[in-house]
Amino acid sequence: MITVSLRRFATMFVEVADTHSPEFDVVEFLQMLADHVAELVPDATAGTLLADPQGRLHYTAASDETTKLLELLQLEKQDGPCVDAFHRRQPVINTDLLSAADRWPHFARHARAAGFRRVHAVPLQLREHAIGALGVFSTTTGDFDDTDLHLVRSLADVATSSLLYRRSIKHAEDLSRQLQTALDSRILIEQAKGAIAQAHNISADQAFILLRAYARRTNQRLKDVAGEAVTDLNALPGLTSDGEPT
Repeated sequence: MITVSLRRFATMFVEVADTHSPEFDVVEFLQMLADHVAELVPDATAGTLLADPQGRLHYTAASDETTKLLELLQLEKQDGPCVDAFHRRQPVINTDLLSAADRWPHFARHARAAGFRRVHAVPLQLREHAIGALGVFSTTTGDFDDTDLHLVRSLADVATSSLLYRRSIKHAEDLSRQLQTALDSRILIEQAKGAIAQAHNISADQAFILLRAYARRTNQRLKDVAGEAVTDLNALPGLTSDGEPT
């Protein structure tokens, strides 16, 4: 099922292993992980949930808007593959949504209505320490084979190790404050997406593409550009210069 080149996968692997930047941001890191997994698996999207110190899951990133809503639904109803993978500390693989109504009555119905057919989820876990979950939502009925699962889990495991390493070298910082900062960043990004979408009459997905492209093009952090967009969209004159629809 997975068709990216070995060279491309190696690049992804290196990127999720790198948390050494002094400007490291948890939300941007998990957004990168979700985007990489969505690229890795054809006809699929991906999303991540991150646990706070009390073990409560929070939405952090998704490769598109529909997946974000499905991740939020899992949190609201406490049913779905990511919730199960996190709490059971076990992967959820090759689950057909047509037969998952009893297992996840709310999630399965909404996911099928959104066009998804298969779901997979793996805990973001290092040994006994689980810090979240990664979900993969497929619009086709193809199954993961052992190699597919190994590649997805490898990215998830490296990302988890990277986050835990980052946390360990920042042990003097309060973990709750780190998570709150990440959640505040996500709220700001969502507000920016809404402002851009309304200003340019585009979808939230298109707005996020513009926001992320502008941040990369100007070598700024995503949350900083989001803050400018929320405060004054006119401060980002080149926001649509990458040719995206306005």
